[in-house]
Amino acid sequence: MRALIGLVAAVGVAAPAPYPVVRPGIVLRFPADHGAHPAFRTEWWYVTGWLHTAAGEDLGFQVTFFRTRPPVDPRNPSRFAAGQVLFAHAALSDPKTGKLLHGEKAARAGFGLAQARKGDADVAIRDWRLRRSEDGRWATRVAADGFALALDFRPTQPPLPQGQGGYSRKGPKPDQASYYYSVPHLRVTGRVKRGDVVAAVTGEAWLDREWSSDYLAPAAQGWDWTGLNFDDGSAMIAFRIRRKGGGTLWTGGSLRRADGRTTVFGPNDVAFRPLATWRSKATGAVYPVSQELSVRVDSGVRRWRLVPMFAAQELDARRGGLPVYWEGAVRTQGGRGYLELTGYAQPLAM
Repeated sequence: MRALIGLVAAVGVAAPAPYPVVRPGIVLRFPADHGAHPAFRTEWWYVTGWLHTAAGEDLGFQVTFFRTRPPVDPRNPSRFAAGQVLFAHAALSDPKTGKLLHGEKAARAGFGLAQARKGDADVAIRDWRLRRSEDGRWATRVAADGFALALDFRPTQPPLPQGQGGYSRKGPKPDQASYYYSVPHLRVTGRVKRGDVVAAVTGEAWLDREWSSDYLAPAAQGWDWTGLNFDDGSAMIAFRIRRKGGGTLWTGGSLRRADGRTTVFGPNDVAFRPLATWRSKATGAVYPVSQELSVRVDSGVRRWRLVPMFAAQELDARRGGLPVYWEGAVRTQGGRGYLELTGYAQPLAM
């Protein structure tokens, strides 16, 4: 975050324009909502998944692009004003080495350096890019120190609106929320480069899209989030916003069955129980990398055990002035997905 603060501070312009408030009643419209919503303060395009090589290896990957609108007066005539700032993370989980390879980029929009286009998904920072084609396929290309990803994603299911038709509460106040939808069960093909070795891969991925102006309550420490693709074609998101000092501030998520029936989880329907922790030697943070997830569904409680591909999947982006968090591939009974743990190194500010 320090890199973003530095970019904003360099502008030195007061009297920022207000941000739009997230409210219920949204009607998601595609392909427009795949594209950027530059009036909102924060937005991201997030893809994670499991990959499989011809040699029988399993790999995990993450590609995330963030867009933020700093508090800069839009009337500022300077072409150097940081009206929009983009940053991105990419990571590759390799259980053979037990290491998470990762990289990051950041730049203000414009000058041919970075863009987040409206109308459909096309977001880029220099040579890193995530875009959607008119035929509905998504593609990403990123190259970082020690690895590169060239992946194509074909949707097999329609978008899954989260919360109330895409309005997803994140706290006790109605405006502590985001507009949010997911695209689970993306079919993946492409190539992964590790060092000088290139391997063809196939797999399955999950896409998340969120935009917001007031994402977290002041009392929030961070969140535990999981997105799971199940073998039977169903898909589930579950999250909890953790309270500073301990406990849960808010929960939510949804389960869409293979036949399309969807259950939306309320603020008392989700619980995470730590089963095993891992301490980062780099940051000292202790993460609950294996958890039992309980959700209230079908007049009962169902439980899933989330087991990481391996423990050391912390993304330490302090070198680029960006946050530290744990983002890891996980297995569960009848499915696979990703688990994200934020606010364990320090409280998350958004």
